[in-house]
Amino acid sequence: MKSSVKNTSETRVAVTITVDKSELHAAEQVALKKLSKTIKVPGFRKGHIPLEMVAKHVDPSTLAQETLENALSKAVAEAFITNKLQVLERPEVEIKKFVPGDILEFVAEADVLPEVKLGDYKKLKLAKKVEAVSKSDIEDVIERIRKGFSEKKETKKPAQLGDETVIDFVGKKDNVAFDGGTGNDYPLVLGSNSFIPGFEEALVGKKAGDTLDVPLAFPKEYHAKELAGKPVVFEVTIKKVNHIVLPEVNDEFAAKVGPFTAVDEMKKDIEAEIAAQKEREATDALKDEAVKQLVAKSKVSVPKVLREDQIRSIEQDVTQNLMYQGLSFEQYLENKGYADRDAWLEAEANEAADNRIKAGLVLAELSKELKIEATADELAEHINTYKSQYANNPDMAKRFDEPEVQREVANRLITEKTVDALVALNTK
Repeated sequence: MKSSVKNTSETRVAVTITVDKSELHAAEQVALKKLSKTIKVPGFRKGHIPLEMVAKHVDPSTLAQETLENALSKAVAEAFITNKLQVLERPEVEIKKFVPGDILEFVAEADVLPEVKLGDYKKLKLAKKVEAVSKSDIEDVIERIRKGFSEKKETKKPAQLGDETVIDFVGKKDNVAFDGGTGNDYPLVLGSNSFIPGFEEALVGKKAGDTLDVPLAFPKEYHAKELAGKPVVFEVTIKKVNHIVLPEVNDEFAAKVGPFTAVDEMKKDIEAEIAAQKEREATDALKDEAVKQLVAKSKVSVPKVLREDQIRSIEQDVTQNLMYQGLSFEQYLENKGYADRDAWLEAEANEAADNRIKAGLVLAELSKELKIEATADELAEHINTYKSQYANNPDMAKRFDEPEVQREVANRLITEKTVDALVALNTK
């Protein structure tokens, strides 16, 4: 077999392949063995017919087609391996010449893993920026904890900001109730900004038993296009008002929150937790910046097939997140001002996909350069950690015994170690 490679782009090749007589003969023998299981010849058991007899009893065109398929499959695999090309998709084959028993010439074209030219990965400009813990950071956490320990006391007094109102409401547009605008026994904390602007403010000063109409207009950027910027009226009945009593921040409160004997002890623990979180965030930001700079210094092209796969992944993630918000992908495009999916691709998806792919390819090349691998012990430790996370889901935990899943874990581990090594090389 002979082959020659032509780069049609930085990420795509066309390989011209010629298969000679001996290779076609070998492919024909494989075809005859397969066909021997499907024909009948008097005096022979099916599957035990001599190949020369099979050749005399099969349809020549069937034998030629089967031989061609065998020869193509074997030649394509050998040609790409011989030329050290990592194919990213099933090659497209164009037959140029095929004479059964004599010669086969064809061209196989496919996207391949591109060459990566690493930039100087030892001369990045990195600086870790850890934010200091402020008093307001600590106070915000304490305030959230206080709300978690709050008590509700029903009151007949008019509702104030911070109180919880239990309401029935019906939203109407042009005197017709609209979808999603009705609620019964709905608990609403005034000042939480859970509803559109103006709604909660209208309930301040009202008490249990009051009914009122609240005329409002939806924000122009509201996700539901049929309501965005439109005037509506909410018919509201206040069924109950609860005054929310927050506990005092004292030693007794600290003892309820955790194993603390004093408020200062609790505050120091909160400060340490916030500091650890800010440290983690700074470390993650440093790693992201290191990868970003290395990609910018390196030269790598993005194969079309990888971009398409990554865009599908991004679209799937976006769609899933939108589902939790009660939105569709089409509504997302409208809210963002995109005319259609193509506009979204042009404005953000293509670039996001390319950035992910480039980072992956560059880090893979760097792992080879630095000879970074995942040891058996490291892999076992990670797999056991994942299994423990799914201790209550045996089927999911069992998946981590599958070779393919273990390869994914190993690749992820190698990537993590490579990024850590990159940061270490530039923060000495």
